[in-house]
Amino acid sequence: MRQRTPFLPGISHHLCGRLKRSERDQLLERIERLRRDSLSRLCELFGSWLPRQLFTATPRGPNSRQRLYPVSLTFWAFLSQVLDPSSSCREAVRKVQGWYAQQGETMPESGNGAYCQARQRLPLKILRSAHSQLSGRLQASPAPTGMWKGRHLRVVDGTGVSMPDTGKNRQRYSQPAGQKPGCGFPVMKLVGIFCLRTGALLHWVQGRLEAHECRLFSRVIDFFNPGDLVVADRGFSGYGQLAALQQQRVDCLMRLHPARKVNWRKGRKLGTRDRLVCWPRPYRQTSVFEAADWAALATELKLRMVAIRVTVPGFRTQQLILITTLLDPVKYPAEELGRLYLRRWAVEVFYRDIKQSMAMDILRCKSPEMIDKELLMHGMAYNLIRALMKDIAASHQIEIERISFKGTLDALRQWRPLFEGGARGLRVSRKRIALFYQIVAKDPLIIRPERSEPRAVKRRPKNYRRLTKPRHEMVVERSGKRSQKPSMKALI
Repeated sequence: MRQRTPFLPGISHHLCGRLKRSERDQLLERIERLRRDSLSRLCELFGSWLPRQLFTATPRGPNSRQRLYPVSLTFWAFLSQVLDPSSSCREAVRKVQGWYAQQGETMPESGNGAYCQARQRLPLKILRSAHSQLSGRLQASPAPTGMWKGRHLRVVDGTGVSMPDTGKNRQRYSQPAGQKPGCGFPVMKLVGIFCLRTGALLHWVQGRLEAHECRLFSRVIDFFNPGDLVVADRGFSGYGQLAALQQQRVDCLMRLHPARKVNWRKGRKLGTRDRLVCWPRPYRQTSVFEAADWAALATELKLRMVAIRVTVPGFRTQQLILITTLLDPVKYPAEELGRLYLRRWAVEVFYRDIKQSMAMDILRCKSPEMIDKELLMHGMAYNLIRALMKDIAASHQIEIERISFKGTLDALRQWRPLFEGGARGLRVSRKRIALFYQIVAKDPLIIRPERSEPRAVKRRPKNYRRLTKPRHEMVVERSGKRSQKPSMKALI
């Protein structure tokens, strides 16, 4: 069967058919080189973390045509926007035009409509597959040096992100109850799973603001592998979650839920403030599980309850009561369990990196479908930075905790034009990458053990009125006699 000539950007299909076979092959090779070189320059830095075959055009389907914005080009342009939160769609189009102009090929139009349509055509399935492969390579380790007693550490926590106040977003995601209609923004609740060793975002589940974190966490229990150790706060330590994890042969270390009464006289004594207790399954089914799933849970759980004392200089001595499925007091001493649980605070730093440093706390897309893609792009961009940190730590023989995420991201933003549009020689590219790694490695983080990080804001807000009505109904009085400063009631 005669192979059909694909559509080429900037060149008509009819013209390709009239060319000689040698000229047509040269033209096809030139276009393929343009598509490969101009769209994958960041691959020189990210290496093999993202497989290139995931973003090639399929033989048939919505992305089978040869366009000015193919899947691979749209992906890298979208990724460039996520890496630089101040970048707009117009700036991404200008960057694509620069890519084509550098090769002397036909540039796309200056409007951003074609680019926005190309982002809508990005297959969600391909993005999810790319993130899954990337997170899988990040957590893979040839040696058990980053494991805790032969177990992979998974830390779980929830958070929330807001998005533009559009009609489509409001239909899927709700606003906080205290906000007036037309004055707030829809909020999405997330429960994320991070690798405590590398900081990689392995998986997450999203839901409405009203959804409890336990309900969302129950949807991702199947993600864990047997032998994993889940570290979480007391919001996830319900009977149903612990029993479901035990069915998956997954161990856990969590803080005891405040609704549980503590009785140190019950159970078998394993040490000082260290008891082996038995929890019977509650008679009343929780709303998190279905009736069949609740009946399939174990009728009782054997758990270990440990009390640890946190003595940090400058703080009052505090007692934390932990619950875990690690029952052996010899292999898992109480002191080591306490030190391990205190490392759970790292998940707050991970969320700070992805939400504040990469500006994921406020998403920018205006439809739920694009919100899902933007969230995936943020997850992949965050993991790619973590992949760079892992490579830098391995090449310079330093711990990955000493490498700053913000420092790596800032360095990448300044060096990215060299990787995107610099020389094509392999030797030059490797030299630039080695120099980039060296610069990041020479700026290590200062280790501050037991540092206090209160959740407080020092900078005061601007002295403006609050938007207490929809914008088209808000009327600001402009009187020279009255002060424009808001009252205390408006600031509350």
